[in-house]
Amino acid sequence: MTANDSPERYALTGRLISPGEDIATGIIAVEGNRIAFAGDEHEFAFFDESETFELRESPDGTIIIPGLIDLHCHGAAGGDFPSGDPESIATAIEHLHRSGTTTFLASLVTAPRADMLAAAAVLAEFAQRGDIAGIHAEGPFLSESRCGAQDPAFISDPDPDFVDELIEAAAGQLRTMTYAPERPGSDALLEQLVSQGVVPSLGHTDADAATAAASLAIAREELASAGVDGFTERPTVTHLFNGMPPMHHRAPGAVATCLELARQGKIIVELVADGVHLDPAMVRTMFNLVGADSIALVTDSMSATGLADGSYKLGPSEVTVTNGEAHLGTSGVLAGGTASMLQVLRAAVVSGVELGDAVISATRVPASVLGLIDEAGRLHQGFVADLLVLDADLGLRQVVRNGRNLL
Repeated sequence: MTANDSPERYALTGRLISPGEDIATGIIAVEGNRIAFAGDEHEFAFFDESETFELRESPDGTIIIPGLIDLHCHGAAGGDFPSGDPESIATAIEHLHRSGTTTFLASLVTAPRADMLAAAAVLAEFAQRGDIAGIHAEGPFLSESRCGAQDPAFISDPDPDFVDELIEAAAGQLRTMTYAPERPGSDALLEQLVSQGVVPSLGHTDADAATAAASLAIAREELASAGVDGFTERPTVTHLFNGMPPMHHRAPGAVATCLELARQGKIIVELVADGVHLDPAMVRTMFNLVGADSIALVTDSMSATGLADGSYKLGPSEVTVTNGEAHLGTSGVLAGGTASMLQVLRAAVVSGVELGDAVISATRVPASVLGLIDEAGRLHQGFVADLLVLDADLGLRQVVRNGRNLL
């Protein structure tokens, strides 16, 4: 390797906030696409005695956090992942990376099966290049009565043949699938998914508490026995509270089960903490009740993210965005979100969640679901150099992905 081929070596200063750490006067050093050092500035002096890293001083109030990770995202900037259009997908990916979401799953919606297969095949190519972390299938095995913006015309009972086709089309890049446990064949679906490395995510369900509990127990057993290195042992829950009946004291439903299991550390629940899908008080309550380690902050973002109000597409559906809220036509049904992960993180903090806890739920927890717990989600030596440089108000100053500055 010649001198010109040497990897870039630089260091950034600021307050480092990473899962389990808060270093007031920190330095993070990047070499190539990896973190070479993350710690206190005094320790860095011993680490870099020969001063081989270019030290780039940051303004007072600078905060550095790991790159954000989103498990549930349908698009952005006019780009729609379910469309299967490569140009549209590339537009969304570029916007999401530049807005601070350095790792994410591209989410499909329930649609004609041929469309889902075609979109999965296109998205698989982006995943194989490392542009996305894989694919999330939101459907089609959901509840018609709790379908939200999912088109009920294409919802069905679990179909093993279609699951095999979808996994094949995705070229091994299908990472998670949302399912309703009350549908006939859901237990067999869990075994099929886990055997292929796909994490089940309970959601869009009208199940009672007992049905939800039984299904999540099976999912946990399947994941625990999978024996895949780095594979999570905790199933997830797709955007808790949304797409399921409200909890009632005589009919607790799936929500009560999910709260109990999340509190016990047995599952991970997604929260769309954008101020629209959940009241801020509910977000704060969830962190106090079940803890950051059982919560994955997500956006459920769609093509309008980063753009003005207007008419947009979410897969086969027409969506109207007014005052930043996305609704299915004029029905009033929420149809995804329009916030970025950084905006969701900020909204969680404004709701009363400690910044350190919000960072855990936006980085390390989703990294564990993706099997990236030793690669991403922390400012730690040897990890991929994905990080955000923020100002004191959590405004975005810089995005580093794979060691490269995107802003």
